[in-house]
Amino acid sequence: MAISEAQTRSELIDQQLGLAGWNVKDPLQVIEEFDILTSLPEGVAEPCTPYTGHQFSDYVLSGKDGKPLAVVEAKTTNKDAALGREQAKQYCYHIQRQHGGELPFCFYTNGHETYFWDLENYPPRKVVGFPTRDDLERFQYIRRNRKRLTNELINTQIAGRDYQTRAIRAVLEGIEQKRREFLLVMATGTGKTRTCIALVDALMRSSHAEKVLFLVDRIALREQALDAFKEHLPNEPRWPNRGEKLLAKDRRIYIATYPTMLNIIRDETQFLSPHFFDFVIIDESHRSIYNTYGEILDYFKAITLGLTATPTDIIDHNTFKLFHCEDGLPSFAYTFEEAVNNTPPYLCNFQVMKIQSKFQKDGISKRTISLEDQKRLIHEGKEVEEINFEGSQLEKQVINKGTNTLIVREFMEECIKDSNGVLPGKTIFFCLSKAHARRIEEVFDKLYPEYQGELAKVLVSDDPRVYGKGGLLDQFTNNDMPRIAISVDMLDTGIDVRELVNLVFAKPVYSYTKFWQMIGRGTRLLESNKIKPWCTEKDVFLVLDCWDNFEYFKLNPKGKELKTQLPLPVRLVGLRLDKIEKALDSGEAAIAERESRKLRQQIAELPQNSVVIREAASALQRVTADNFWVALNHQKLEYLRTEIKPLFRTVSDTDFKAMRFERDVLEYSLAVLSNEPAQAETLQTGIVEQIGELPLSVGFVQQQETLIRTAQTSRYWQVDDANTREDTLDNLIARLAPLMKFREGNTTLPPVMLDFKDEVAHKEWVEFGPENEAVSITRYREMVEALIAELTEHNPILLKIRNGEDITTQEAQALAETLHAERPHITEDLLRQAYKNRKARFIQFIRHILGLEVLKSFPETVSEAFAQFIQQHSNLTSRQLEFLNLLKNFIIEREKVEKRDLIAAPFTVIHPQGIRGVFSPAEINDILTLTERLAA
Repeated sequence: MAISEAQTRSELIDQQLGLAGWNVKDPLQVIEEFDILTSLPEGVAEPCTPYTGHQFSDYVLSGKDGKPLAVVEAKTTNKDAALGREQAKQYCYHIQRQHGGELPFCFYTNGHETYFWDLENYPPRKVVGFPTRDDLERFQYIRRNRKRLTNELINTQIAGRDYQTRAIRAVLEGIEQKRREFLLVMATGTGKTRTCIALVDALMRSSHAEKVLFLVDRIALREQALDAFKEHLPNEPRWPNRGEKLLAKDRRIYIATYPTMLNIIRDETQFLSPHFFDFVIIDESHRSIYNTYGEILDYFKAITLGLTATPTDIIDHNTFKLFHCEDGLPSFAYTFEEAVNNTPPYLCNFQVMKIQSKFQKDGISKRTISLEDQKRLIHEGKEVEEINFEGSQLEKQVINKGTNTLIVREFMEECIKDSNGVLPGKTIFFCLSKAHARRIEEVFDKLYPEYQGELAKVLVSDDPRVYGKGGLLDQFTNNDMPRIAISVDMLDTGIDVRELVNLVFAKPVYSYTKFWQMIGRGTRLLESNKIKPWCTEKDVFLVLDCWDNFEYFKLNPKGKELKTQLPLPVRLVGLRLDKIEKALDSGEAAIAERESRKLRQQIAELPQNSVVIREAASALQRVTADNFWVALNHQKLEYLRTEIKPLFRTVSDTDFKAMRFERDVLEYSLAVLSNEPAQAETLQTGIVEQIGELPLSVGFVQQQETLIRTAQTSRYWQVDDANTREDTLDNLIARLAPLMKFREGNTTLPPVMLDFKDEVAHKEWVEFGPENEAVSITRYREMVEALIAELTEHNPILLKIRNGEDITTQEAQALAETLHAERPHITEDLLRQAYKNRKARFIQFIRHILGLEVLKSFPETVSEAFAQFIQQHSNLTSRQLEFLNLLKNFIIEREKVEKRDLIAAPFTVIHPQGIRGVFSPAEINDILTLTERLAA
């Protein structure tokens, strides 16, 4: 029902002004029907009526000096607020001419939508509320005192690198051009925070910003940002100081986590104006600003800067859209490659060692468990055949202590150590779960008791000991010990520890963005004036990849495509709308009416203090009117789907276990209504299982024992009458949904705990050079191939080889000596390791590198030989083929095989007598001839 303009003002606008601290009844603050003198129409000498030559502004907001600060033009709720746009603008100019002084700020509203127009500066923008008097006077101060930004000096003591200056200049020039949204894409470690601090410094000195908000997604990052602002802008008051909980409004720089700021703007007891900040910075904006936290940006419509380290080709298009980078180009970008390749480099490059254990590669089964462990199992009365796990199930369905021990031992052997060469340098272990992290910590304590439990510590976000001065994170950053931080998610992003020289991926990662953020923990170089005793130099860091993550991202460059998951309240409303639509189409008006009442109740319970809900006031007003629900049709249902259903993402204060049960029952009833018996039966089975998991030992549950037992019978669900069925299901939801929090059912079985010795199956690392430097196989090949390409142009022996001419033994020896003199690591043995060919000669490698000869690797040679053998023996059984496949992999892995190996594990898994129980004597001779040729 439409209301008049007077009602709109008294019932809506007056309250909104009151929320911002304006007393509408105090003429020293707010003047209603403000009299504005205008010139008489042309040709009119005297006013015809008392109102001729007068205009009346609905509201004028006055400053402490009594001068007009702002004009508010009101329209009724059933009119577009934009109809007051030109009217409000004219009033502002008339008031300035009449009273002199500064141009008032311009607002126009219909009670549901409010627009703010900073005339002569920015176009109108939609806002969620009115500014306070302090806000308007701050806006006026900024408008009066701000300087041109194009010539504003940048404090290079804070951010002095060339790309940082370019990033700051790009934003300053954009603000000068009246843009309000910016996105900086800068590789992790290139100083995003310092760049922002220098930008804030420039904006404050030039009077473009008085209050700044810096948003982060974790407490540890908030502490880090507070320290950085304290170091570089020590004279600017900050919030929060240590121990502060309540919001203080007298500071200039505010640093908060997303949840903290969301709670503040939803808290009705401590109103924070949506105009409180002049500049908002969103750290790690690629992932933190959607869903619930997007409400913060809807609330504060200040100049906004997003920060991300995600490469531009990976950034979600929604991020570009949010910051109005419509062409997919950020305001400024600086990549990891640019930083590493700069002279001198700005970031530290890394080397990768890939380690894969036998159990990770081949799983845990009788075939892979050592004979010693198999004997132990038998002695303990356990069946070896019952143990059968894939490698991907480690640390999920199965826990093997020996695998964790192997990873820790390999790390301690291969890691970059401190200057004494004994202890590992600062390291992060990325673990799969908190329990996994604790297990890794236990392994360190058991293997290295001499460090009294101080070598490695678990740092997880829900441990209060992590934070603050002297906390575990502070110890890891600033003390000699601990050397190793074992983390689950907490240290993946944003943590700045320059001394990190080792990163251990003890888990698989499927997000490309997250993977490179984790790599970014080690990219920072040391600061020459802040060298710490445990890390005096750093020119490279080591990534120990225990889960083949690098290989995964080669095959899947953007990682796993995660499906967007709708929040449970949104899905529940969607199902309810589907049921209403199906009921209407099926002629079940009573069911449609019943579900409509439930939906209206859900709408009425939406959180009214949410910015999202306040901004949707106009849409909600329409659906709360009774006449909307009369003659509900497809058009109205579509309106509910598009305009109302998404609002339920704001629902957070509810019993989600009860809601999940209600969703399942609702989905069941929809399947019955849609005549989908198979789907209904599946859903019914799931609901009955949930009910069966309610513990009757709990008093509240026992009160519903009769219903619980009845609902588990098939007869309970056999109801033919539709309305009776709906009554039954509503009763089931009302009485049992609140009890779902007591469910005892284990949806997942606890992991199987094992303690088998694991061993390295694959380790990609090449040792070379006089100083035993180390490099990955791929990098080694690149170095050798680059050198040969360089020398070929002027080395006569290489030119002869390239031209297909034969060379003598003496020339081959001379070439080997030349290459070895240039690069001591180029030897025949190391070339055989790098190219995985055990028999090729030195000149064959040169011909291969020059593209004249295809040099097959040892695995390729073995695989082809076995394939040929199988073709020649076309009558082999499946067991014989399985044995040959096992033998092929055995030779590839160990590069040798002896006769006695073929009658021992793992071949005895296929037959207790090994090869003798699978092949005839003649076939065995053929196989031995093959193995001698390959593994000689």
